[in-house]
Amino acid sequence: MNPTKKSSWRADKLAHLGSSIFAEVNEWKQEALAAGRSIIDLSIGSPDRGPALDIREVLSQEALKEDNYTYPGTTGSVEFREQSAAWMKYRFGVQVNPDNEILSLMGSQDGLSHLTQAICNPGDIAIVPNPGYPIYTGALAIAGVTPWYLPLREEHGFVPQLDLIPDEIWAKATFILLSFPGNPIAVKADAVFFEKLIHLAKKWDVLIVHDLAYSEMGFDGYRPMSVLQIPDAIDIAVEFHSFSKSFNMAGCRIGFLAGNAAVVGALRDFKSNIDFGIFKPIQKAAVHALRQAMSTTGEERSVASLYEQRRDLLIASLAEAGWVVPKPGATMFLWARLPEAFHDAAWNSRRFARDLLLDTGVAVIPGDAFGSEGEGYVRIALVQEESDLEAAAKRIGDFIRVKTVDLS
Repeated sequence: MNPTKKSSWRADKLAHLGSSIFAEVNEWKQEALAAGRSIIDLSIGSPDRGPALDIREVLSQEALKEDNYTYPGTTGSVEFREQSAAWMKYRFGVQVNPDNEILSLMGSQDGLSHLTQAICNPGDIAIVPNPGYPIYTGALAIAGVTPWYLPLREEHGFVPQLDLIPDEIWAKATFILLSFPGNPIAVKADAVFFEKLIHLAKKWDVLIVHDLAYSEMGFDGYRPMSVLQIPDAIDIAVEFHSFSKSFNMAGCRIGFLAGNAAVVGALRDFKSNIDFGIFKPIQKAAVHALRQAMSTTGEERSVASLYEQRRDLLIASLAEAGWVVPKPGATMFLWARLPEAFHDAAWNSRRFARDLLLDTGVAVIPGDAFGSEGEGYVRIALVQEESDLEAAAKRIGDFIRVKTVDLS
C-alpha cells in the first residue's frame, strides 16, 4: 500500500467553499413534508414567473433553426455584444466598446466564479462584503485568494464603510467586490459613494468589481446606477449584468461583463479554455429582451413593480403578525432581524429558520449563510404569489406567538 496516496478524491479547497445552507434547507423541507407540512418556499431567489411571451417565442423560433447548433463562441455574438452595449448607453448613459469591453457570460455567477482565477494569483487578497452572496467567497477559495471581509452593519444602514479598510489591505488587494443593490441586503449607493470608491481604488491600484444583477429591481422611484457612470471609472472598474432577475430568464443562463478592456480580455481568455459560449437561440432571446426594454416606457414590462407590490404586501402582513421588517429599496429579498423574542442565547438565525420551516412549512435562509455579520437575520425571498405571501405571514405570526409564550 502506498502511504502517500490520498484517502479520497476530493480537493482540500472544497472545504473552504461557502455555506452548503441551500442543500441543508432542502433537507429541512423534506423533513417538513414528511411531517405533513405544506411548503411555502421563500428561500431561493429564483423568479417564479417566466420571461415575457415574445421572449419565449423568439427563443423557440431560433431553437428550430438547424444552423444555431454549432459552437457559439466564448465572446458572445456580435449582435449580442452590440445590443448589450446599446442598452448600457440607453439605461446608464455609459459608452462601452462591444468589441473589447463586453463579454457574454452564462449568467453573472459564471463570471463571478471565474473572474478571480482570471485576474488573481494564489495568495492574493480581495476585499469582499460580509454578509455577501456566497459565490463571492467561494470563488476566492477555488482560486487560492485570501478574503478580507468588509462588514455591512445595521448601524451604518449596511453601507460599506470604506474608511475601515486599512492602508495595508488596500496596498495588497487585487480587487474590491461590491454590489448595489446587493444580495442579501438591498444596499443603495449614490454617485458620491462611487466617486469615493473610485478615488480610493485609483490611489491604491485596486480593481472595482461591481455586481449589478438587480439593476432593474429598484422601488419607490429608485433606479440603481452603474459604477461606470462615474467619469473615467472604466479605467479601474468592471460590472456584471444578468438577465436572470431583470427578464425572468434565470434558467437561460445569460449575462455579460462590461468595463475595463484588460479585465474583460483576461476573463475572455480564461473562459475560452473552459467553455464554448452560450446557446445561440438564448443570445437571440436576450437581444430581443434588451430591444424591448429600450422600446417601452414606464413600468410596462418592468419586473420592479411586481416585486414592489409583493414587498409592500408581505411587510404589512408581517407587521400585523407582530414582526416589523424594514422596507428594502430594491431587489427580491427582505433582510429581517430576528423578532425581539428570539434575541436570546438559545436562538440563532439557523435555529430560527429550521424551526420555522419544520413547524410551519415556510422556508427562509438563515443570515449566517452569507457570512458572520449575517447572524441574527434571515433572508426572505419575494418569489411567491401574493396569496402565498399572506399565508406565509400568517403562519410566521402563529410561530412567533407560540414561541414567545414558550420563551416567557
